[in-house]
Amino acid sequence: MTKRNLVSYTNPGSQIAEQFRTIRTNIQFLSIDQKHKTIIMTSPSVGEGKTTSAINLAISISQQGERVLLVDANLRSPSLHTSFNLKDSYGLTDVLMGRTSLEEAVFQTQIGRLEVLTSGLIPPNPTELIGSRAMNYFINDVKEEYDTIIFDSPPVLDTTDTKLLAGQCDGVVMVLNSGKTDREKAAEANRLLNLVRAKVLGVILNQKE
Repeated sequence: MTKRNLVSYTNPGSQIAEQFRTIRTNIQFLSIDQKHKTIIMTSPSVGEGKTTSAINLAISISQQGERVLLVDANLRSPSLHTSFNLKDSYGLTDVLMGRTSLEEAVFQTQIGRLEVLTSGLIPPNPTELIGSRAMNYFINDVKEEYDTIIFDSPPVLDTTDTKLLAGQCDGVVMVLNSGKTDREKAAEANRLLNLVRAKVLGVILNQKE
């Protein structure tokens, strides 16, 4: 596992880990009337830290005793498997296409009750797969199995994949990089999510390194 990406687990007393606990609490406050079980982590553009944020939020929620599934829904440029040192053999695409079951594809981590589903084989038609009926069935199935499901998704401005997924999930968390994210791009990403009636739960502002 990559320690830098898993700071909420490797260094739970750190300021960064505390910030993710705050984010977790804020989402829970938003879920008082209706629990947000399916959450998308995205950003306007690449390189803003959304995957690291998705991992640490998932760790933080799982440390409370919730059963959490972290899904790599970036079918164009997946990276979750590298953070957990996994072979990206079976994953989301294989489950959606009926090549394997969810139980066989998930990886049980040693972190709380956190499980990881990698992207699987990169398909020639990622947009069609994300917008498919099989994806809709998958979301309904995992909502029955898990307390919280976090999707690491492509940047909003790069593909239509995230917008399609956002229309099926309970909420979206936008990750921005302080000093890097263009304000116009951030505003455009927010506008596109609003068009599909996605519920933007909040924004994580990463510090520029």
